Amino acid sequence: MSRLWDKGEPLARRVLEFTAGEDHALDNRLVPYDVRASIAHANMLADRGLLSDPHRRQIEDGLQALAQEHAAGEWTISLDEEDVHTALESRLTERAPEAGPRLHLGRSRNDQVLAALRLYMKDVCRALHDGVISVAEALDDLALREADMPLPGYTHLQPAMPSTVALWSGGYAAELRDDAQGLLASARRADRNPLGSAAGYGVPVLPIDRDYTCKALGFASVHSPVTAVQLSRGKAEAQIAFEIHLLMTDLGRLAADLILFCTREFSFVALPASMTTGSSIMPQKRNPDVFELIRGRTATSLACLTEILAVSPKLTSGYHRDLQLIKAPLFRAIDLAGEVLSVLAESLPSIRFVPDNIRMESSLYATEDAYRMVVEEDLPFREAYRKVGRRYSGKD
Repeated sequence: MSRLWDKGEPLARRVLEFTAGEDHALDNRLVPYDVRASIAHANMLADRGLLSDPHRRQIEDGLQALAQEHAAGEWTISLDEEDVHTALESRLTERAPEAGPRLHLGRSRNDQVLAALRLYMKDVCRALHDGVISVAEALDDLALREADMPLPGYTHLQPAMPSTVALWSGGYAAELRDDAQGLLASARRADRNPLGSAAGYGVPVLPIDRDYTCKALGFASVHSPVTAVQLSRGKAEAQIAFEIHLLMTDLGRLAADLILFCTREFSFVALPASMTTGSSIMPQKRNPDVFELIRGRTATSLACLTEILAVSPKLTSGYHRDLQLIKAPLFRAIDLAGEVLSVLAESLPSIRFVPDNIRMESSLYATEDAYRMVVEEDLPFREAYRKVGRRYSGKD
């Protein structure tokens, strides 16, 4: 098999394994996006008189068939193919030997992978947004289901002020909706067309039309100048990973609350057996492992962000193979967020608060008592504060 960069010289198997790394496996999710971008590129070439219409049709029909077959599980990208681009072009060339070799005119794997990756990131931001909203809506339902059930509010893990289940869940729902908006906003850097920048210095001689592919693929703008495209590598990815980490931070805190609330000492929350696991030695135990793993996976989202951020700063301008290493942590962060959102959307509807176990101590109302003194006795707040403090400390 001939790779896109092949010049007829042999490549050591160990070098192939090291340089291709995970790309052949990771790129399977990019197949439909590379197909879209390649068809838009072929149509642009035809529009500019650089590709005949019969060849354009063969390319489009062949790529669409390959995408359908890939989606049906009839083929996957192999290590020998290295990446999605070689896999598609080599298969296309087998089916259309005259048209297939003409597809790569006017582009490089550098702008090709960015086009597919940016289309994917735009879709991912929308999908994660929708997943976050599903969890926020599950929290809304929890608030409605539990109505005005009282709940102690804590600061420093000490009972502080009265709250309700609705206020508790509403706080998380509000922050999750903010995270959802952050995910949508993070797609901004991915919404620029890199096609036509090629290896980072544009396409000489050929009268390509970057606006054509920009419009065809639904990008907001053309990424220019061409030298900016490679300099931008890692920024859109890091921004998405950052928003995912902020989301995971909120989900981790939600999980931490539920872990605390379902302890025997608190027993505010009852978790169904279907959402807990058992102990191999202690017959009485049911453990909130789902929520513990959600809490723990905030470490993974931070690690993904850190890994992405660490790749680019040491690089000079232009393309470097190091940039390939950004893809794995990005995909890992995306998959992690999707998995956590899915399990939370399924588990939250089954959570029940237990009113008989929720103790509303009188000290929770100390601030309310101080405010009442201010209103009813016309006392300065600081004097009322001290009086109430002495009462609850037993000094009055």
